Amino acid sequence: MITLEGVKKIYPPDTTALAGVDLHVEPGEFVFLVGMSGAGKSTLVKLMTAEERPTSGTINIGGWDITRIRRRDIPLLRRQIGVVYQDFKLLEQKTVQENVAFALEVCGEPSKTIASVVPQVLKIVGLEEKSHRYPRQLSGGEQQRVAIARALIHRPKFLIADEPTGDLDSLTAKTIIDVLVRINELGTTLMFVTHNREVVNVLKKRVISMQHGQIISDKAHGKYFI
Repeated sequence: MITLEGVKKIYPPDTTALAGVDLHVEPGEFVFLVGMSGAGKSTLVKLMTAEERPTSGTINIGGWDITRIRRRDIPLLRRQIGVVYQDFKLLEQKTVQENVAFALEVCGEPSKTIASVVPQVLKIVGLEEKSHRYPRQLSGGEQQRVAIARALIHRPKFLIADEPTGDLDSLTAKTIIDVLVRINELGTTLMFVTHNREVVNVLKKRVISMQHGQIISDKAHGKYFI
């Protein structure tokens, strides 16, 4: 489903962020992407979401050749790739339900579809009873679950969670992780970008370790050893 071959990214004048990355992720996998700051993780995420383009190499996600994607097709691609960031990026003036629905409204989805899909997604993240609350009325963990629900609203085949537990305490982080594991079990391919050694070592999923813009380790049931 996700294939990267010889992917390089060089920022002018001569800063190498990625130095030839080869990667293959099967549909339905749960993959941890780990490494110290500056290892190339964020650059890899930006390339996979077509926020930036590689200097060389190819990226194919679900049949999309990201390397050659036309600008007008990027919004359609991003409906198939959900992204959850450390920063929740919620609209403070909108309720939980409205925040999640907004992602469909901007795409012109019919009201009937929105009314049907939003409750389903909120149920997946356990927020169906707080749909009419505003972000300021929620805990940090609940806000992150709203962000996850918003990322799921287009029913993406691939979800990238970029440091989703970075600002949360350990108990709240576990709740978020449980939600992401459940989403993966429902069939969504998931890439979890994190510095959290404990999370990686406890779940014992596939672990891809990066350093200096390269993949230095790829273990099926690995640990965070960097």
